[in-house]
Amino acid sequence: MTEYMTMTADTPPTRSTAIKLYDESGFAGMRRAGRLAAEILDALAAHVVPGVTTEEIDDIVRRMTIEGGGAPATLGYRGYTHSCCTSINNVICHGIPGDRELKEGDIVNIDVTPLVDGWHGDSSRMYLVGDVPIKARRLVDVTYECLMLGIEQAKPGNHLGDIGHAIQKYAEKHRYGVVRDFCGHGLGQVFHDAPEVVHLGIPGTGPELRPGMFFTIEPMINIGKPGVRMMEDGWTAVTRDRSLSAQFEHSIGITETGCEIFTESPAGLHRPPYY
Repeated sequence: MTEYMTMTADTPPTRSTAIKLYDESGFAGMRRAGRLAAEILDALAAHVVPGVTTEEIDDIVRRMTIEGGGAPATLGYRGYTHSCCTSINNVICHGIPGDRELKEGDIVNIDVTPLVDGWHGDSSRMYLVGDVPIKARRLVDVTYECLMLGIEQAKPGNHLGDIGHAIQKYAEKHRYGVVRDFCGHGLGQVFHDAPEVVHLGIPGTGPELRPGMFFTIEPMINIGKPGVRMMEDGWTAVTRDRSLSAQFEHSIGITETGCEIFTESPAGLHRPPYY
């Protein structure tokens, strides 16, 4: 049976198996953190070009996070030493910034999580580097649609299985693989919390969605099969069959009538190309 926990100002922000239900002060905190995440991803659109290194992107993320009054939640998290993740082509998630230069035709996911006044704004977007082949652009478009179809199901009375089913149905309609090894998660004052948000499922199953729930939806979709291989660095996950992979992520909160997207782009840069 699913356990829910109503959060108050006196409730310590500790990770637990219970799904936390936040009040309006929590929504206000997530709006601030989500806004900064979205502004950073908006600003990166001008910098994701052939020749830039992922380390340079990481530097921009770190600077903008600090200047925006936050701190990069990933910096020092479980030994991670960077301010964002940069996942290129067949990297599914958690790609580590370094001296690799982006090249014409690459697709790259950039994942940021500014911590603002104790609240986590977790979001990622895909970027096209120069002229990208139609096959890769199609994957990116379908992955974005998967995210938004999942978000459409995020409303009171529905279940997490409704979100996963919507994503799985659309991805598999295009004969793409939905990654099983990684999922969305609860968040708020804790970076990774209950519930786990799996991106496939059966309608009407899983925890019921209730007002005050905060979580991410972040489908990872492969052109090929859903299999994952972990690299020796312990972070980078790549497609087992070396096919391209794409991901989009929003942080949302369940409201009385639907959901609020905390990390929506204020500049309208929802999916590439970002003109």
